[in-house]
Amino acid sequence: MRRSWALWVGFFLLGFSGMARAGALSYLPLKHPPLKERPALVLCAFGTSTRARVTFDYLEQKVREAFPGYEIRWAFTSSIIREKMNRIYARKGLPQRLYSLHEVLAQLYAAGYRKVVVQPLHVFPGLEYEAVVEVARRFPDLRIVVGEPLLFRWEYVREVLAVVEKEFLPPEEGLNILVAHGTDVTAQGANLTYLGLDWLVRHRYSNVLLGTVEGIPGGEEVLEEAKRYPGKRVRFIPFMLVAGDHIMHDIMGKDQGEEKSWREILEEAGKEVDCVTARINGRVYYRGLGLYPETADFFVKQIRRALEILKNY
Repeated sequence: MRRSWALWVGFFLLGFSGMARAGALSYLPLKHPPLKERPALVLCAFGTSTRARVTFDYLEQKVREAFPGYEIRWAFTSSIIREKMNRIYARKGLPQRLYSLHEVLAQLYAAGYRKVVVQPLHVFPGLEYEAVVEVARRFPDLRIVVGEPLLFRWEYVREVLAVVEKEFLPPEEGLNILVAHGTDVTAQGANLTYLGLDWLVRHRYSNVLLGTVEGIPGGEEVLEEAKRYPGKRVRFIPFMLVAGDHIMHDIMGKDQGEEKSWREILEEAGKEVDCVTARINGRVYYRGLGLYPETADFFVKQIRRALEILKNY
């Protein structure tokens, strides 16, 4: 009996000693990374799996030149693009990876950042931009300022038109079609911008139309107008940040089977079709809005404004 009692006392003391050690350990100060004084910059784009990724390299170079010494990260809002590219990187054994905005913000917080500028690289203030704003608003313990997308204000719309109108064919030569992405959601507020832009170009230019791949004004109606235009030529001007899959296939594709591209439809109607391009590092790419220096300047200006706001935030 005495031996059993002694064993119980020993177990109790051993347990108490262990708890004391664990308690002491729990009160040790946790090590955190030193807090960063400068805000981090996050460039947030929809993404692309095509060679048009050169657009992102071009924009990042311009931002780095404008903000030397700042931490710059990328986030991509398209889960489809992220998953596709990450599978490709894994298959090739490459270390890079595409992250969502939520993942990037979590990484920055863990690295000691408490202030962040998120600059959306979206063109229209649609669903993707709204999702960026919502993530930034709900993310805890970070002071985040979100910049404005390219066509957020009508003064921006006019400025962008002044840039791309240098690409336009003159009325006697042919028709110009601004090709935007569009949205298939009728209640989406970005439709106001699409319809307003359509109204603006029709009243400002005699030979410019707006067409969208997935919304209004629809491609079918715009192509019918293009066929009736008396000029021989039709020029496409991508009104997307990146002239990627939609421009390469839906607009300028060839020999794709039953699904004819806009180019093929117009060529069958007797039109001569081209699309504006840009030469980057000796290679020719379809020119999305992200490959104009004025667009890079716009995003730099937005980031600079956000940094000023963060000073008093």
